[in-house]
Amino acid sequence: MHRAATAHDPSYQARQSKIAVGSGGPLGVGLMEGKQKILYLPEAHTDFIYAVVGEELGLIGTTAILAGFLIILWRGLQLVWTAPDAFGRYLAIGVTATIVIQAFINMSVVLDIAPTKGIPLPMISSGGSSLFSTLTSLGILLSVGEHAG
Repeated sequence: MHRAATAHDPSYQARQSKIAVGSGGPLGVGLMEGKQKILYLPEAHTDFIYAVVGEELGLIGTTAILAGFLIILWRGLQLVWTAPDAFGRYLAIGVTATIVIQAFINMSVVLDIAPTKGIPLPMISSGGSSLFSTLTSLGILLSVGEHAG
């Protein structure tokens, strides 16, 4: 027997986010044209913003976000290898891992690979405290890079 998805269903958000990402296709439905965020996906502006990007900007938009976090990972690892002291290396790996792992967990939740955790997508999800801490962390990485020579 097939049961209709309701907002009280524990897997409702994950199901709706997969629908949003899938309906975007390769190019998306257009910026500000997504329907899932208005009618079906609760809290789309916070933890499930990646699904909105997938619906509106498609595979190209989600790939661009993924590429941005991979660039942060690549540059952070370069800092780990070039840091002049152990403190700089540990600081760079810790900050890089914190940002990138948080992003990958959020993307995994949106794609229903991992259970819902309530972790925002760094620099993209709505919320000032997450943005502030992420930008502060990136500033620390820049400082390590400045001292790396």
